[in-house]
Amino acid sequence: MASTPDAVVADPRRTRVLQALDPALEGRLAVISGRTLSEIDRIAGGAARAAAGVHGLNRRRRDGSIHAIPPSAGVAAAVAGFHAFAAEHPGVIVEDKAVSAGLHYRGAPQAEAAAMALAEDLAERAGLVVQPGKMVVELKTPGADKGTALLAFMAEPVFAGTMPVMIGDDLTDEAGFRAAGALGGFGILVGAPRQTAARYGLTDVDAVLTWLEAVATEVQPA
Repeated sequence: MASTPDAVVADPRRTRVLQALDPALEGRLAVISGRTLSEIDRIAGGAARAAAGVHGLNRRRRDGSIHAIPPSAGVAAAVAGFHAFAAEHPGVIVEDKAVSAGLHYRGAPQAEAAAMALAEDLAERAGLVVQPGKMVVELKTPGADKGTALLAFMAEPVFAGTMPVMIGDDLTDEAGFRAAGALGGFGILVGAPRQTAARYGLTDVDAVLTWLEAVATEVQPA
């Protein structure tokens, strides 16, 4: 996590882990994120060939082809409403992802209740889906979440017939945890314990990378 969305950058250790994990899992690695595909590539150092952006609204299959759900017409109204809100609340940041709009209030935590109320109102009027996150609320085009993205990846030949493991720390990852469990896999919640659909937990990002390094070393391709 960082103070602003753009402040999250590529990390050499994380990139090395992903680069090692992909061949160890014979290509069965995917990044599922609320970020756009271009942001995923920037932050992951281009190490993830299969990736789902904006909670699955844009998805790049393992073969490089793209599946994209067209943006709802209501997203433009949400962006405008969020910008008006941000102008009255210093520290609030608006993120326009074309198929969704994010309102980040990490820099103005006292605005949380008002931000959520605005999002609920705009969602109802514009036909969008409210997606709460860590110090952010997002209004997105209907039709996908991290769970549907996981299910779509699991239908691809390279993933088919294997056990999904979903790792995440945000509220938006709960849909992915549930989807993984429904296919006989499991979720891993990163961070402090909470009510979750994940079966296991890891304390922080360092613990995740340490575990994935062990997986990349110990897993032997069939």
